[in-house]
Amino acid sequence: MLEIKQLAKNFGDNQAVKSLNITLPKGSVLGLLGRNGAGKTTTIKMMLGLLTPSSGEIQWNGKDFKDAKLSLGYLPEERGLYPKSTVLDQLRYFGKLEGMTQKAVDQSIDYWLERLQITEYKNKKAGELSKGNQQKIQIIATLLHNPEFIILDEPFSGLDPVNANMLASVIQEEMEKGKTVIFSSHRMDQVEAFCEYVCILKHGDVVVQGSLKEVKQEYGFRNLILEATEENEKCLALLDVAFEQKLGDLYIKVTTDQEALEILQAFQDHSISLRYFKMLEPTLNEIFIERAK
Repeated sequence: MLEIKQLAKNFGDNQAVKSLNITLPKGSVLGLLGRNGAGKTTTIKMMLGLLTPSSGEIQWNGKDFKDAKLSLGYLPEERGLYPKSTVLDQLRYFGKLEGMTQKAVDQSIDYWLERLQITEYKNKKAGELSKGNQQKIQIIATLLHNPEFIILDEPFSGLDPVNANMLASVIQEEMEKGKTVIFSSHRMDQVEAFCEYVCILKHGDVVVQGSLKEVKQEYGFRNLILEATEENEKCLALLDVAFEQKLGDLYIKVTTDQEALEILQAFQDHSISLRYFKMLEPTLNEIFIERAK
């Protein structure tokens, strides 16, 4: 289990992280979210020992995180490759830093190059690769040694939709192996697809935290969706019900199922037939925009 207790980091008078508390069970996935400058990367760097906390502690299974002998894979947001070195040479170097044998590291390199469909770049210099393919090499460096704890900071940066889907499948596979993952991204759709737990930071403070399911249940509204027709819009205007039109549908925010049923009953009372209606829980993107803005 990961336990972050009263973690804080000050840079002079600036409090980048303020009394952060997180508990993450082993084998779970946490979405660490927030706008630029919210404190996400500072928190990650404290976990990695790259920054010293001003106060608080980080533990893994009751031991100090840096002393827990935890196999860790870290994908930084910034590029961390050597542009004049070949892909093979630097992946071998990264593997040896993790204590891998020459045979084991070469087998892992071949597996991941094929898995990410970039075997033709094995002997190319990293600086000759596109931004997306450089990101793939960094992903390989992160997963090369089969870490049990993985930290991914903006993993989809530079990837086109096809490669983003490929990476999504890789992350899913790692989750199915029981890896513990911290996932930081501005792609709310991807976070929502993977993460069991979320923590949204704003100016170093936690503004949303908990299991994604509970966060959505407690958020306070759902979306009643109707077909976008002139008749439906007129009826909602008559009922003084606010709505938003998106992609051919009318989105109405309701706080309870009963409120939605009352709107639907009003349509029936006005003899208006609905071709369809849907109830959707709030998206993580909606929650993020409201709480982190």
